[in-house]
Amino acid sequence: MNQGMNPYQAPSTQTLSAQVDRDWKWLLFSFDGRIGRGEYWKGSVLAGLAIGAAALALMIPMGLAGLLDSRNAEPPMVILGVVAVLAVPLVWASLAIGVKRWHDRGKSGWWTLIAVVPYIGSIWSFVECGCLRGTPGPNPYGPDPLA
Repeated sequence: MNQGMNPYQAPSTQTLSAQVDRDWKWLLFSFDGRIGRGEYWKGSVLAGLAIGAAALALMIPMGLAGLLDSRNAEPPMVILGVVAVLAVPLVWASLAIGVKRWHDRGKSGWWTLIAVVPYIGSIWSFVECGCLRGTPGPNPYGPDPLA
């Protein structure tokens, strides 16, 4: 390992300027770089729709099973397993989108955790990530996505 490099420091602009393709895979699964508000909303809506579709597809059979047999209110273990398998990539994608948006605001990706603060955290995150413009020009996390 390089002794002169701090592993907790943000990556330099030079390492991110030669970024790989900015495609859906990068948007949803990479924690490197910056995204603007438009990409943030596209990714968030896509992740939200995927979560909603998965929940709906899994809740309908559980609801039907409950209607047919009201004595057994527990969901089948297979459905719970599918929910767990689907939840991991969807949560990962949501985190990746949020981290890149915080990077665009010139802040560490750890600011994503502000959303767990009751009431104020989700409002703060909405305003910072969804409404405010990122830092103009390059910052330690990469070049300006709008440039």
